[in-house]
Amino acid sequence: MLKYISADWIFPVSTPPIKNGVVAVNYDGEITGIFTAAAVENLNVEIEKHRGAIVPGFINTHCHLELSHMLGLIPEHTSLVEFVQCIIKSRQAKPELMSTAMENADKQMLESGIVAVGDISNQISSKEIKQNSKIYYHTFVEAMGFNPDRANAIMDYTTAIKNEFLPLPASVVPHAPYSVSPELFALINATAEKENALISIHNQETVNENSFFQDKTGGFLSLYKFLGLDIQFFKATGKTSLQSWLPYIKKQKTLLVHNTVSNKADIEFAKQNHPDLYWCLCPQANLYIENSLPDVELLISENVKITLGTDSLASNHQLNILAEMKTLQQHKNMAFDKLLLWATLNGAEFLNLNKHLGSIEVGKKPGLNLIQLSNNFIIESDQVIKLV
Repeated sequence: MLKYISADWIFPVSTPPIKNGVVAVNYDGEITGIFTAAAVENLNVEIEKHRGAIVPGFINTHCHLELSHMLGLIPEHTSLVEFVQCIIKSRQAKPELMSTAMENADKQMLESGIVAVGDISNQISSKEIKQNSKIYYHTFVEAMGFNPDRANAIMDYTTAIKNEFLPLPASVVPHAPYSVSPELFALINATAEKENALISIHNQETVNENSFFQDKTGGFLSLYKFLGLDIQFFKATGKTSLQSWLPYIKKQKTLLVHNTVSNKADIEFAKQNHPDLYWCLCPQANLYIENSLPDVELLISENVKITLGTDSLASNHQLNILAEMKTLQQHKNMAFDKLLLWATLNGAEFLNLNKHLGSIEVGKKPGLNLIQLSNNFIIESDQVIKLV
């Protein structure tokens, strides 16, 4: 039996919006038809009508589900170096507390219209929640180790965690440029090429990251001291972080997360040296940690593929992609259609889910969300009603 759903606007994403259109879905959530207002008059069927705009289910390409128990534990505007130290100090908790927090976070994402997540993990604790969730998860198991002598041991350890996540989709990825040695990057790249795996990495989240690579100065020196790590072996590259590490990942589809201080030269270097990059923005986390945002206008002008993420509840008050869109609209005056593309189809493409998710098209099962927009397509609320 088919269900016919109408709203003031239908935003298919892959085609222009349809005023007063209708979407037909079957019992399994598959789109069977999309109709204009004129075509609706000839349907002669019962139509479920709504005020607002119908959009596809959202794709959250960057989250840390296992940090959900840290909601409210770290003050805002600490800067990244202090934030990382707080994470290290506070990330462990009683298993039952972590499990409950992850279950609540998963439920929150589902209720906010998220249908797929690229999730960062450092342990196996989130597997059961992901197995039982209605959300699709791809788990990025982070490898961390700046000491080159530890590269093989760290890769073996991280690979073992990745294998524990199977048969759920998972891949071993680098945490960040400042926490992965060239030797470990090489091992990750070799495995990714062999398995045709997706890569995700935290990139240029603070000016301190560039300073460290350019001339071995800045706040990360205090982080290594906090960790008790002797980094005499590290030699400054004289280049920005991105230009220093990107050549280690040769060709795998790669998600650059945050990009808060990426400049024009970085973006042009990336485009010239890697064939398949996506740039993930997590605006609320950027404001929470460093109280700054990436140069979104520059990314748009460079015509790169942008996705959206929420980061974790350690650096955000909620896991809600529509709220991230609203933040970018408020701070950067972004057009709604661009934001929606980033929040849906681009994310689905990165996770290799665009055959089924990311846009309202016949044959897809993208999920349908109802949101509220003003007459000039300004997001009025971050509340989402899941229709399908």
